[in-house]
Amino acid sequence: MSAPELTPPQPSMPEAAAHFGAHVLADAAARACDIKAVTGTAPCAPVATDPPTPSVLSPSVPVQPEPPAVSVPAGADVGLERVLRGPNGLGTTGLRLTPRDEPATAAEPSAAEGKPIPGLYHHPVPEPDPVRVEEVSRRIKSWALDEVSLYPDDWEEQFDGFSVGRYMVGCHPDAPTIDHLMIATRLMVAENAVDDCYCEDHGGSPIGLGGRLLLAHTALDPLYTTAEYQPQWAESLHADAPRRAYRSAMEYFTGTASPAQSDRFRHDMARLHLGYLAEAAWSQEDHVPEVWEYLAMRQFNNFRPCPTITDTVGGYELPADLHARPDMQKVIGLAGNATTIVNDLYSYTKELDAPGRHLNLPVVIAEREGLSDRDAYLKSVEVHNDLMHDFETEAAALAAACPVPTVQRFLRGVAAWVDGNHHWHRTNTYRYSLPDFW
Repeated sequence: MSAPELTPPQPSMPEAAAHFGAHVLADAAARACDIKAVTGTAPCAPVATDPPTPSVLSPSVPVQPEPPAVSVPAGADVGLERVLRGPNGLGTTGLRLTPRDEPATAAEPSAAEGKPIPGLYHHPVPEPDPVRVEEVSRRIKSWALDEVSLYPDDWEEQFDGFSVGRYMVGCHPDAPTIDHLMIATRLMVAENAVDDCYCEDHGGSPIGLGGRLLLAHTALDPLYTTAEYQPQWAESLHADAPRRAYRSAMEYFTGTASPAQSDRFRHDMARLHLGYLAEAAWSQEDHVPEVWEYLAMRQFNNFRPCPTITDTVGGYELPADLHARPDMQKVIGLAGNATTIVNDLYSYTKELDAPGRHLNLPVVIAEREGLSDRDAYLKSVEVHNDLMHDFETEAAALAAACPVPTVQRFLRGVAAWVDGNHHWHRTNTYRYSLPDFW
């Protein structure tokens, strides 16, 4: 199956990003940017040290309209009203794989599909292709059972309830084939096996986590040692389910990804493992971090490895020098941060029901800022919305500053991953339910 034709982005852009010509910006604003018109020109603008100043708009770019009015219940407090209003301003139109004609929170799902968090800034997406979902779900279960012996029989319901097929099909709408989708799906399942078995739900513990993670990481970033000890390391990769899953998923990934894409993924997985270790250290010390410290940890312990491989799953490559640009790294980082706070919010009640104290943003804000559980949760929604707003503003500015086909497609892919991640969290009522704060 060939990759679907992608709708060009529709960024809202400040004048500071308009140095590549009025014709490029006008086309982008009209959702009809002709990428061929810029191919062969200087690939990107110089990297700016500060974000563009959004004080003056180019005449060819429409001003972002005010968001639609939201009905606030009588007697609602000011904090709730502010959250329900949502963000506005430059960049909030974002970068979409398909156009959006309706307001971002207009679609109201049925109870069976789960409800979005009131006031949470997000973009509705179509239900993932059921044919692809069924095939990916079939293949991933076969891989988990037959290739890596990932879980015992009594974990089957939880594996099915995770709905990883729906998750990955929804997050990667431009994947050209099922094989490409399986690259992301195996890695997602392997990462969750490490999290569950080493850190949390299924026997995980902060005690000794560093050693376990280091050995598991060698399944992604191979050990180069002497002939005497190499066989012992190779045998260790089959010692437990997380290492078996990492080894197999990475083998499939490197069979498709370029060396640069593979190295990029290893780097982001090291970031993830560092975040695991920080959270484990706080758990051992029974320490609740400051809010800014928690957000720093969440920039590492987050979903970043998933959107960073969007080009591999899409069947193309964002060149290493473009991926490494500070403005691209900022966009990817903000995407990872926003999507991870989505997880904090939707998993809030699930984590409250788990034994012990589980750190998430509402819990940290409540303790560190002396707020009620409800007010801390509502403030966490605001934090998410600010991160989403910043993500879309930075992505729009980068799309204008770097009108290269692979950059444009990568940014649209990351935006699609952000939207798909929310859709999965909202609709996965097997795992998640909302607190009664409204």
